[in-house]
Amino acid sequence: MKAQLGVLALAIGIGGAAVGMWLLGLGLLRKDESLLRSGRRCVYLVLGAALLAVGAMEWALVSHDFSLRYVAENNARSTPLLFTVTGLWAALEGSILMWALILGGYLAFMAYRFRERVADPMVAWALIVALSVALFFFIFMAFAANPFELVSGVIPADGRGPNPLLQNHPLMAFHPPMLYLGYVGMTVPFSFAMAALITGRFSEGWLEDTRRATLTAWGFLTVGIILGAWWSYEVLGWGGYWAWDPVENASLLPWLTATAFIHSVLVQERRGMLRVWNLSLVIATFCLTILGTFLTRSGIINSVHSFTQSGIGPWLLGYLVIVAIVGIGLIAWRADELHSTGQIDSAVSGEAAFLANNLLFAGLAFVVLLGTVFPLVAEAVRGSRLTVGEPYFDRMTSPLGLALLFLMAVAPALPWQGTTGDVLGRRLLIPAYSGVAVMIATLIFLTRDLLTALAFGLAVFALLGIVREVSHAVSQRRRVDEVGRTRALVRTVRGNPRRYGGLVVHVGVVLIALALASAGAFGTKQEVRLKEGESVEVGGYQLKFIGTRTTTTAQKITVSADLDIHRDGRSLGTYAPSISTFPNSNMGIGTPSVRTGLLEDLYLTLISSPTERGRVTISVSVHAMTLWLWIGGLVMALGTAIALLPSLRRRTNRSDPSVYEGDAEPIVEVTG
Repeated sequence: MKAQLGVLALAIGIGGAAVGMWLLGLGLLRKDESLLRSGRRCVYLVLGAALLAVGAMEWALVSHDFSLRYVAENNARSTPLLFTVTGLWAALEGSILMWALILGGYLAFMAYRFRERVADPMVAWALIVALSVALFFFIFMAFAANPFELVSGVIPADGRGPNPLLQNHPLMAFHPPMLYLGYVGMTVPFSFAMAALITGRFSEGWLEDTRRATLTAWGFLTVGIILGAWWSYEVLGWGGYWAWDPVENASLLPWLTATAFIHSVLVQERRGMLRVWNLSLVIATFCLTILGTFLTRSGIINSVHSFTQSGIGPWLLGYLVIVAIVGIGLIAWRADELHSTGQIDSAVSGEAAFLANNLLFAGLAFVVLLGTVFPLVAEAVRGSRLTVGEPYFDRMTSPLGLALLFLMAVAPALPWQGTTGDVLGRRLLIPAYSGVAVMIATLIFLTRDLLTALAFGLAVFALLGIVREVSHAVSQRRRVDEVGRTRALVRTVRGNPRRYGGLVVHVGVVLIALALASAGAFGTKQEVRLKEGESVEVGGYQLKFIGTRTTTTAQKITVSADLDIHRDGRSLGTYAPSISTFPNSNMGIGTPSVRTGLLEDLYLTLISSPTERGRVTISVSVHAMTLWLWIGGLVMALGTAIALLPSLRRRTNRSDPSVYEGDAEPIVEVTG
């Protein structure tokens, strides 16, 4: 019954998307508002179909219905409930089903958000484009990746269970959904960008229509990437959180182009510039989400994240090619109408800084894309496998990252249309001097690595620049409104949440940059072999091996090594790295034990269980400032939430000296 229910849901999804597109197209042709309303209602049918399909799959997973091939291959009776539920996105077919559900949610948001503009051709075309995306994914599930395919032959009494790596940490409940909310959310700006090209309406209205949806999707993608790094750190046991794995890169690529778009829309809104660039960025971002799905799901690469499935690669690759050709073709068709109404008046201006920012993000995206795709292309052409590793990515991305840190410090202080050297000096002199001082101090006292010193100096430059911008605006607010510092801060932020939320995001980026620079310059790693009762010192920590213990559950068998940790004569407690074995898997899965500190982490991994002589092998690593990576991600999420707040402001006389000229928006004062 569950299989039939799921197949019915897929058919309803296909029919709802196709009929919705037809009704909307016919309504546009006939200028018939009733047809347009009917087409808009089909969006809710698509969402209902996705909910029905997901409900049927979750019912099958929870009830252990092994007559479904997907359940038999990704679930077992011993699988805990949490990982039974998350089995929905543990493999190819279920993850595409979740994609369809989230897409249905975004479609419903679009239909509801613009319900009063049902006769607007821009909205109608955007819904048609979004429904076409839904149609593709429902057809894709029905014919190439059917999650409701039945087991051929005898129904097994038990299933194989999820990949052991995907049932070893609760972050699996959050990391993939966050990534999908980000990936799929990029359909909204893509749909409106295509609608703008189709209708020829290139004013900045479509940017305002999609600003919140774009920022929301970007925020989810940011959180998903950070949670993925945390999952890697807590689960895989190799001691790091980013290895430039092709599937990691697949999530980073659309984030880079979306970040560039979020910055460059400010230039188009303020100066009418970068129209072609912004449309190209939106289309590229959507294409990169499809490319990421292809890399992750087609089996073309070997990765802990990828799900090998030979038949689906051509579908995704073909769809990617069609989207790219149509997008580029529409831009070429409208090229004569896409001229900018403004121009850059000064190299030392806000718009020039945003353009440089975009070029750097585009450069980063190109470097990552080249390093990710080139080995695949080379293998397809030459038949030999090439590997592009961390040295390439680190060498190529580090200069671009440092340049972005510099722009992050300078850009907020640059007014639109240029400024004088005196104004720039007043705003940046103290942060710049402080950054240089920190860079010199880093070289003298901490490390001789120039890139690390530059990163530290630019980070301080950026942080102090942000502090100065905010404190100056708050001081102006206090003087005008005659209120206390806290109330002035709240009014300042609420007066322009987009600007100050962005500055909070920048603070999070700086913290992450500091964590990454520290990880590359400091820390230590050593493998030790210990007998019961033996001690060793690594990186200032004293480790004593207490003994091993074995824990058996229905899900797994776990061997743990208890280690008593001391530092400077003070006990830090007992930590227990472990190795687990799961039914239907011969692979041992290591689970590190991590002592997290403000400045450094102690990272312990059990390499081997006790030998005949009773020795265990432990990998001991000391990682600098890892906690600040997670804090930085939290700060970025907070900044995104602030930027999404509604603005509370009233119009102000632009000649009023109380209006701080560094604000990105001309309307900054708060009512009440």
